[in-house]
Amino acid sequence: MDLPDAPIAKQGFYVAHFLTVADQPRSTKFYVGILGGKIVRGPDPTYIKFANSWIIQSGGGPTADKPTVLLETSKDLNQASSFLNLPVADIWDCHTRWKAKGAEFLTEPLDNHGRETRCYMRDPDGYLIEVGQYTPAAVETFKRFLAAAEQA
Repeated sequence: MDLPDAPIAKQGFYVAHFLTVADQPRSTKFYVGILGGKIVRGPDPTYIKFANSWIIQSGGGPTADKPTVLLETSKDLNQASSFLNLPVADIWDCHTRWKAKGAEFLTEPLDNHGRETRCYMRDPDGYLIEVGQYTPAAVETFKRFLAAAEQA
């Protein structure tokens, strides 16, 4: 493993998304084989460098630092309290490539009020993943917000 690929903060912090998974090899195959992640440590937990972030996969038993907490995969795939959001440069290219590799999308990419084209897929444990591409109108809105924030 190259140390630059390791999720080690030299200052401040970085963001990693922890997924409780039922089958680490199956989940790893999805995040590496379909979405192009890179295994940097594993198994149990498995760390996957994923674009400019990391996915950490493991089971969900209580640990000394969370003795009363049991992590588990979702029992109802129609309810979610969070999801992974993947802003992409070309949603149709990603949708086509990932679907050809076996990703299961809920719908084709759809227009979201002219600000974003997006769709959702699920990973092998049923976690919801949003894939979206911002429109030029959304980019202009971000620019205005950033300019206002800089003046504040």
